[in-house]
Order: sequence, then structure tokens, then C-alpha cells
Amino acid sequence: MRVLKIILIAATVLVLAVIGARSLFGVQIGEFAFKAAVKSTLGQNALADAPDGLTVVLVGTGSPLPDPGRVGPMTVVVAGDRVFIVDAGAGSGRRFGELRLPWANVEAVFLTHFHSDHIDGLGELFMQRWAGGHHDQPVPVHGPEGVARVVDGFNEAYALDAGYRVAHHGPEVIPPGGAGGIAVPFDSPPDAAVEVVFEGAGLVVTAVTVAHPPIVPAVAYRVDYRGRSVVISGDTVKSAALTRFARGADLLVHEALAPQLVEVMTAGATQARVDHMAQITRDIHTYHATPVEAAEVAAEADVTHLLYYHIVPALPLRRLEALFLAGVDEVYDGGVTVGRDGTWAHLPAGVDVVTVEQF
Repeated sequence: MRVLKIILIAATVLVLAVIGARSLFGVQIGEFAFKAAVKSTLGQNALADAPDGLTVVLVGTGSPLPDPGRVGPMTVVVAGDRVFIVDAGAGSGRRFGELRLPWANVEAVFLTHFHSDHIDGLGELFMQRWAGGHHDQPVPVHGPEGVARVVDGFNEAYALDAGYRVAHHGPEVIPPGGAGGIAVPFDSPPDAAVEVVFEGAGLVVTAVTVAHPPIVPAVAYRVDYRGRSVVISGDTVKSAALTRFARGADLLVHEALAPQLVEVMTAGATQARVDHMAQITRDIHTYHATPVEAAEVAAEADVTHLLYYHIVPALPLRRLEALFLAGVDEVYDGGVTVGRDGTWAHLPAGVDVVTVEQF
């Protein structure tokens, strides 16, 4: 009996020792992984090897609807080593960092319109660019009339936070003058007119008014640099003005709503007797383009590649992308990609190719 007790005690000690060793080993592995992650992230610049020309990164491809795989809309356009941001949806500032994009290189922000899902990440963007990029001047925020009201509101909301950070880290680490944004408004172009809203060092950004009723103003942007061009639609129905604006572009980044999938949501909300949500899902058809309509714009504008973003509804399974694209190949024979967060498009200078990468 005593021998049995000794054996049981020894076995228990051995089990505990193994558990302890495994726990310690697990901690060591975790610490090693954490150190490796920090080393691979801090100071790294995913654009370091980008060729001259244009690089487009879909940082966020979502919409106001919940989507576990997508944050709010943000499109980054890189010209050489200069970084420009179009819109800033919720979570896009953090996703920007996850993609190892350089806050230090962010030169300006452009807003297509002032729907909440296109601006609700501005506060985070302002803070990350300031602290992460060590900027001593606010970021210029270009947009149609109303942009000053939006920027001033975020500046006021984050004023206390800005003071805290300078007080905590000191002005050498957090330059006091770099907090927030500064609005750079422009008048919405009338009808189908095109307006130059930014120009310098061979890069030209133009804007055109698009149709997103009842939201006014709403614009699309085109970036031209070293013979390459990208158009970003913002939110819009199919627009003749946008089609003319995108003529001959290398890449069209276009929003889209798949009506057949949204109708399933409407039916579900109706069955659940959530009448206000059923009505909302009916209403959103009226101010977004369908994937086929976006493809018609790309075809009529003779665009090389069509890249979808601001995806409605959520596509939690990649096999749903085929349903989203139903009918697109019947109207457009160029390259087509359903954007995901972290989609990259490369438009190197001197050639006509568009290379799209998704991870």
C-alpha cells in the first residue's frame, strides 16, 4: 500500500512537472513569437520596394454593414514614395498599420463625401499619422464644401487627447503642431466638369461630381502620375459623368451593392419583423451601383482593370464572390477583382500592365 502511494505521488509530481514544462515552453514560444512580430513590424515599410509609378492599396473595403473580414473604406494611392489616402472608415487606421504602410509618408487625405462610414476613422487616422509618423504639421484633408465642418469637429473631439499625449511623451517625441487635420475645401465641380484639386511633382488629382442622392456633395477622384491612372468612385449610382471621367484609366476602384444578396437580407428582416431594417435594406438600392453597372462603367470607359470595394453586403465566405459577380463577365472582358482588405494593385511607370495581389 505504501509503495502504491509512493508511485501515485511520483506520478503526480511527474505530471505536474510535464505540465509546468509545457507551460514554460509555451510561454517561451509565445515570447519568441512576440519578439519576432515586433521586429518584423516596427520600422518596416511595405512600400520600400514598390516600383515608381502608382501603387493602390485597399486598406478597408467594407461598408456600414457588419463584416468580420472588412474594416471601413480606405483606399491608399502611392506615387513614388508619397502616400495619399482616400476616405477613412472605422478601423482603417489600425489596418493601415497592420499592412506596414508608413505613416511618415502620408501627405494628404481626400474625402469623397461625408457619410459616417467614410469619415468615422478620421480621428484615429489623425492620431496615428501624428504620433506614428512624427509629423509636426496637421494632415491636409481635401474635400468638397462641408469638409471644414467635419475636420473641425474631429479636431475638437480629439483636442483633449492631443494634450494628454504631448504632456505624457514630451514635445520632442510628440510634436505639438502635428495633431489633427487642416481642411482644404474645393467647390463641387458642376455637372460633368472636372476640377483639379491637387497638383505637384508630376502628380495630378482631379475630381468630378457623382450621383449619391440625397447626399450632396459627393465626388470621385482620379490620380494621374507618370502615365498611369486610377479612379476611385466613392459612393455613387451608375454615372455617365464618372464614365467620362474614367476614360482610359488603368484601374477603376468602384463601389458596388449586389441586389440579389441584399434582397435576402430584406426578406430576413421582414420575417423577423424588424421593419425598420427591412426598409433600410430596400432604400440602399437607390444610391449604390450594382456590380454589373460598375462593370458597364469600366467597359464604356475602356478601363484596364476593375477593382470592387465598399462591398455590400458582407461576403464572409469567398465562394459568395461568384454570386456577387453574377453577370459581370457578360458586360466587361477586362480584369476584375473583388477587393478585400489588403488587396494591392501595382501600376509601374513605363508599362501598361496592372498587377493585383491578394493575400
